[in-house]
Amino acid sequence: MSPASTGASTTLDAVPSLAAPDSRLTPGGPGYRRMSFALFLAGVATFALLYSTQALLPLVSDGFGVSASDASWTVAAATGGLALFVIPMSALSERFGRRTVMTASLAVAVTVSLLVPFAPSLGVLVVLRGVQGAALAGLPASATAYLAEEVRPRALVTAIGLFVAGNSVGGMSGRVVTGWVAQEWGWRVAVGTVGLIAVGCAVAFRLLLPAPKHFKAGSLHPRRLLATVRDHLADPLLRRLYAIGALFMTVFGGVYTVIGYRLTEEPFSLPQGVIGSIFLVYLVGTVSASTAGRLVGRLGRRGALYLGGGTTAAGLLLSLADSLPLVLLGLVLITAGFFAGHAVASSAVSRTATHGRAQASALYQSAYYIGSSAGSTVGALAFHASGWSGTVGVGLLAILGIVTLTVLGSLAARRAPVPAHS
Repeated sequence: MSPASTGASTTLDAVPSLAAPDSRLTPGGPGYRRMSFALFLAGVATFALLYSTQALLPLVSDGFGVSASDASWTVAAATGGLALFVIPMSALSERFGRRTVMTASLAVAVTVSLLVPFAPSLGVLVVLRGVQGAALAGLPASATAYLAEEVRPRALVTAIGLFVAGNSVGGMSGRVVTGWVAQEWGWRVAVGTVGLIAVGCAVAFRLLLPAPKHFKAGSLHPRRLLATVRDHLADPLLRRLYAIGALFMTVFGGVYTVIGYRLTEEPFSLPQGVIGSIFLVYLVGTVSASTAGRLVGRLGRRGALYLGGGTTAAGLLLSLADSLPLVLLGLVLITAGFFAGHAVASSAVSRTATHGRAQASALYQSAYYIGSSAGSTVGALAFHASGWSGTVGVGLLAILGIVTLTVLGSLAARRAPVPAHS
């Protein structure tokens, strides 16, 4: 199906004329650093807001007198809201522009973040978090589509890796800040502080992000949108990539939702500020995501996915020990493997889709955050039923799924006469 028949943006889908210079951004070129830093800040704000309550779940449980599985809904509602709205938001970005949608999404999300500290009950908090997640849905798919249109193909994996690195910094800084602030002033002041940080990121993002030069408005016609979505879901490689992203995030969501509860219990009994500082291991994710391009260059896409899955599985097994250094090493490996695998899979989606890149990215993000919601909820339930070993068991099953899907991709590539997506 041609781009014109789907209503998708067509600018990048056509190969640039050999007679005209490629004006898209490239590392070292004008505007590339501004663009990278702007989207890095957008990633920081997105993950800081999206997971602002995750490190605080034990305090939320105590404050409202609820269980770990009940409190985990403050995370699952945000990621679930994002998963549900990412495709509609991607359609809006096709019509009104990537930068416009990203700016509006951040504006709504940071406004809601200033209301979250005043939630009078767990139910209200969950609703506000759901609205916040829905607003943030305009960021991930629009950002990757913006990069696919404005950055030269050879630099795309690196550019998306930097955006994912911003996600890791946001996740880390949000949790570290909330941990120490909450230890002194409680979880409400902590989430309010994250909201103020996100406001600053949102303002800087809008001032720095270059105006798009290669965007062409598409249609909002529902039938054309559905046709584009059907095209992407009919592609076996895209389906595998969507499932791989969901499974990676199932592991990550489960581990980081539950780890705070584990570290407050014996034999660790750590205070909230120290638990928040545990999330400094996200810096490892920043490095692994930003180097994903080189990893793919050396090992290929499937080899990089095997490495990411194997590293994550090794971290899960190490985390079973009742030794804090081994638990920390396990978290380092889980984080490195997850962010590398996520960067590889998400960039492969952008390279694979031949039209409707915003919708292709949106489907990936939807699957990814469905995995986060599932991991947060199922991981908490497994922890309630079987302790940390239950949460690790859920993660290992997800890794088995990733390996199986990657093997199936390898077999399919061998059978294909022309490996168009490899």
